[in-house]
Amino acid sequence: MRAFVFACLVLAGIAVGSAAILIEMVQQSSSTAFAEPSARVPT
Repeated sequence: MRAFVFACLVLAGIAVGSAAILIEMVQQSSSTAFAEPSARVPT
């Protein structure tokens, strides 16, 4: 049972770390994101 709990904690840590890395790599500032023509809202 301890091994299962430890494995769950390790997997949760890996998931949080991976999410943080992906957010840092993918996230752009709002000025950069809205400068893209595909992100414009048709008026």
